[in-house]
Amino acid sequence: MSTDQIMSAIFLIAVLILILPNFLSTNYKLKEFLKNLSIWAIITLAIVVILYFTNL
Repeated sequence: MSTDQIMSAIFLIAVLILILPNFLSTNYKLKEFLKNLSIWAIITLAIVVILYFTNL
């Protein structure tokens, strides 16, 4: 792994640590939690795909 990838992973984990407590406290219903989690998964997947194709 290059330094850029390591730093990106550290920043992603730091943002997750900052967002996760509030995310969990506002999504106490299972249906709402799964809906919001799927939205975040789609956003993350889109970013990963865009980064993959721009780095080719």
